[in-house]
Amino acid sequence: MIPVSIDNAEPGDLGRIVEIYNHYVVNSAATFDLQPYSIGERVPWFAQFATSGPHQLLAARSGDLIVGYAYSTRFHDRPAYDVSVETTIYLHPEHLGQGTGTALYTELLSRLTRCDLHGAYAGVTLPNDASVRLHEKFGFRQIGIETEVGWKFDRYWSVARFERRL
Repeated sequence: MIPVSIDNAEPGDLGRIVEIYNHYVVNSAATFDLQPYSIGERVPWFAQFATSGPHQLLAARSGDLIVGYAYSTRFHDRPAYDVSVETTIYLHPEHLGQGTGTALYTELLSRLTRCDLHGAYAGVTLPNDASVRLHEKFGFRQIGIETEVGWKFDRYWSVARFERRL
């Protein structure tokens, strides 16, 4: 396990966050985005996060280098859903399996439990045993599978849906 510090992402972190995300856009079905983003294109996405409350973006740092991030966003647009959030996590591919995901989710879920929220939800493109294990480790339970819901790399992909009470 490599030591990391977890804190709120800052605007200057956006370049590294986009770099990590774009790796998954190009090389993985973990996201169904098909084209990499520029930093400028991700500025509006970054603007939705606060340093407290239900919508946060946390960065994991090893020294000065961001090695992963996790965040919580609105679950759906309608106001009755505001008691729930969607959680997402991405790690730099060189930092998988080193405890960074555990550190990020520990901090994110700790913060979310103090926000008067009822539930957290996540989607995991299958197969992804490591992400399934991470979510189950934190008490998420699988509530269904959206079968062949995405098309990427010339094939269909299914997504497992997970939920956790906060």
